[in-house]
Parts: sequence; C-alpha cells; structure tokens
Amino acid sequence: MRLKIHTFLALLMLPLAQGFAQQKPNIIVLYADDISAREMPTYGSDTWSLPRRKDYKGGADTSDPEYRAQTPVLDQLAQEGCYIKTAWAATVCGPSRAMMMTGRYAHLHKWWHNKDKGKAPKGRGVWRLYESSQHTIAHVAQAGGYATYWAGKTQMEDVRDFGFEEGCFTPGQGSYNKAIPTTDFRLEKKKIDGVRKTINADTGEEVDTYLQSAWYWYPHVQLLNHPDATEDLEWWPNNQAAKDTFGLATYGPDVELEFTFDFMERKHEEGKPFFVYHTSHLGHDAFDWLHPESNYKWPGTPKISWDGEQYTRTKPIVTGDNGVYDTHGTITESGIHHHINYLDYQVWQYMNKLKEMGIENNTIFIFCADNGTSGYGKSKPISQRGTHVPMIIYAPGMDLTKQGEQDVLVNISDILPTIAEIAGVEIPDSYEVNGESLVPFLTTDQPEHREWIYAYHKEMQLVRGKYVMRDGNGHWYDVTGNPTDLISFPKIKDWSKVSKAHRKERDRLLKAMKPYDLHANAHDAPAKGAPKAAPLQTADSVE
Repeated sequence: MRLKIHTFLALLMLPLAQGFAQQKPNIIVLYADDISAREMPTYGSDTWSLPRRKDYKGGADTSDPEYRAQTPVLDQLAQEGCYIKTAWAATVCGPSRAMMMTGRYAHLHKWWHNKDKGKAPKGRGVWRLYESSQHTIAHVAQAGGYATYWAGKTQMEDVRDFGFEEGCFTPGQGSYNKAIPTTDFRLEKKKIDGVRKTINADTGEEVDTYLQSAWYWYPHVQLLNHPDATEDLEWWPNNQAAKDTFGLATYGPDVELEFTFDFMERKHEEGKPFFVYHTSHLGHDAFDWLHPESNYKWPGTPKISWDGEQYTRTKPIVTGDNGVYDTHGTITESGIHHHINYLDYQVWQYMNKLKEMGIENNTIFIFCADNGTSGYGKSKPISQRGTHVPMIIYAPGMDLTKQGEQDVLVNISDILPTIAEIAGVEIPDSYEVNGESLVPFLTTDQPEHREWIYAYHKEMQLVRGKYVMRDGNGHWYDVTGNPTDLISFPKIKDWSKVSKAHRKERDRLLKAMKPYDLHANAHDAPAKGAPKAAPLQTADSVE
C-alpha cells in the first residue's frame, strides 16, 4: 500500500513544530488484555462483567454498580481526544496481537486462533510472525527514526526478532513450566503416579487451571537489552538494590511502567522520538497465588482512590509463605473492574510523566484492547462479543478534527499504517497491509474511516459494515440501532424486511471477505515461505 504521507505528515507536524527540537511526536500504544468495550464507562453500556468464576454459574453479566469500573482519566481523554464507537480486534489474544504487530489478517500471517496456527515451510513448527510478516510495527517505527520499547505480555516467539530495541516482559521468555531464580510463583506440569498434573510450585499442591507463570504478584520479569544488564535477555531483579525491594508485594504492572518511564526519559534526553508498545496483562484472568484456594478469576490490584483530581495508591503489604498470605487490607478483591481501574491509574501516571517531561503536546496516546472479556466475549464468534474492544486516541498536539465519540469502523490492523504515516514511513506497494491509516480521518474533515471491518476465528469469518454484520456462525444482524448492552442487535431472518441498502451491503461484505477465506486451502505457510519484502522508505527518500 502506498501512503500519501507528505500532506498528512506536514499537517501533523504543523502544531508540533514550535518549541520542539524533536518534531516527530512520540507514540504510546497501551494494549490492554481481554477487555470488551462494554466494561469501559466511556462506552455507556448498561451491562458489564461479574468478578469471580463462581458467579459465572448464573451468567457473566451484571448491572450492579458495585462492579462497574471507574475511569475518570480515560473518560477525560476520550472526550478531549476521541474514542471509536466500533473498533474490532480478533476474537482471542494471539491472532489479535498478530494483527496489531503486523497490520495483517490471518490469511497472511496464519495465526487463525491461539491453538490454530499455520505451520512453517516444510512443517518446521509454527510459522513465526517475523518470518511471515517482515515489517512489524516496531520495524515501521524504527524506519521513521523512533526508539522502540515493548513492555508487558509477549505471547510470541523470540522477542529479540520483532524490531524492539529494549523491553520489560512479564512473565518473560523461557519461564513457561520452568523454574527461574527470582520467584516460585508459577504452575508446572509434573508426572505423579504416572499421571501428569498441574502443580502450584509455591505449595506443591495440584490446581485445576491452565499452565502459567506469575505476571501480577511476585512476578517473573525479564529485561531485553537494558543498558545496565550483562545479557540481552536477563531476569530481573538483577542487582542488589532491586533484590532488596523485590518480593511478594511487587506488582508486575508497576514494574513494567517503571522500566517504560526509564526508557522514555533516556530517549527524550537523547532527543529521539520513542514508540512504546505496552501490552499490559491487566484485564486477563490468572491464577491467584495469594489466594490459591479461592477460585478468583481476576487477582486483586493494589488499592487506589481518586479524589477528583489525582490518584492515591496504597502501598501493598504481603506477608506469609507456602500459599498462606495476608495482604493486610492493601489489595482489592477480585474483579475485572479493579483491573480497569488500575489501568486508569496507570494512564494517569503516563499523563503525569509526559507533563513532567514537557512532552504532553508532542505525544500521541492510544488505548485499546485485544479481544472481548473472558467469560463474556473472549474466543466467542457470536455477534461482536469477541471482537468489540475499546479504542481511545488522545493527541493534544496533533490538532485533531475529531473529538468525543466517533461513530466509525476501525480495526486493530489500522494501528500499524497509522504509525507509519505519523512516522513518515512508506510501506511498499508489493507488501500487503490490511490496515488503513487513521491519520486522514483524525486530521481532516473526512467523515468516515472504513466501509467495513473484519475479524477471524479459526475457519470462521466475521465482518461488519454500517448496516449489517455477519458473525462467525453465519448469522446476520441489523446494526443500525444502538442496543444498550452494545451487543443485542436484531438478527436478520427475512431479507425482504430490511432495506435495499442492507441487502446491497451484505453482498458487498461477502465479496470483501472472499480473499481472506483461506483457512481450508492455505492454512499453512507457502512452501517457499514469504517472499523477501521490499524495504520501507521514509518521506525524505520518496520522490
């Protein structure tokens, strides 16, 4: 795809050019985990998710305000910036993160689902993303002169091969079902009396959940290319000062942000724009090592409070051992609403850091999520349960022409070409990217962004336009209304009872999906792999 970068880049830089030696804006993408748009107060749903596994026996939904997230900071950013009414990801994390990382759909990268990924040429395991898609989101940013940082969840192959210069990962690479020197908060597979069981390494007791390492409390943390480290990938804490403070009360999301801020400060001092890709775990369920017998779905966060102007965080205190812990009233109860509240607190920290550094008006901040909420939408191809995610864009120095709610269609794949246009990078025509840059919509009087959005779930395809939506089960919905729960669109059972515009759009969407319907016939990598991609170009190098 050939981006018309000159006009929009000049438009973007105009309000930024005065007062900054570094004219290109910094970019931060905070990519939350398993959070449906309905969980965010900004979106105004009358329904959200219950906090614990046992509650799901009666359904995942509630309208009880006790379980409603409170996000004063994100609400303000959504109003001063803008938020997308209908943003879609894939239905589950792996394929959605592949879409974000590559700007492409599964017909190219072959990540159809977490447990349904295409094989590499000659059957050599899973086809790696950086082999199928050589221009990752970090490579694009780097081509535009950006320093690149990846924080949080990875869920991918070797993190050194995606184009990020530095990173802070939880739980890190190589800790899956394997002991590391810093923490024993992990689950591991062991054969006991001839039967493989999942064991809590902290207690030695069997547990009934999926294999995982801690990313919240007492977390597994790994640094990539940190300037004070001795190895390219190094477990943290890696010095005596850090070891003295690391322990049961160390909270993974706090560690991620601390290292992210350190990177931002260093690169700002160097006069270099930065791209931060912060893939937070917040929103994702997890085993609760502090309450191993509880069956909680979302482990609690440090307690925070908002006084109308600022947040106050209670310092966590955790004592105990071997599965018996006392949190001394410093940690919340279970609930995704607490995770979202903590994300809002971290966004407040981001905003404060940008102001402190004097770069608030030279930074673009994007908040979004990878798929629907666990228990409600995650991995569900029904209607838009799995695909409908929040997206908030805040860019005070970008002179946006859009503010507040934007009733347009956006796909997660759109982030990569958006960054390309902001960075002044042109993607060669020969390299297919399925996303579309948001810059023209955000900075001009252009009324629409896309005609349709697309997602995938194994062999299933989902697509939505302005009038109709087709889910993974082949059901069609009339999406011209505004259901209060963001999901209860009426099914179309008789096409003669809807408008000609509905039928016309249905035919157009069926045709649009066809090139991507390759699960059955091209599930795996081509025999010769992906052709070598033509290089990225910058605005200065394009004639």
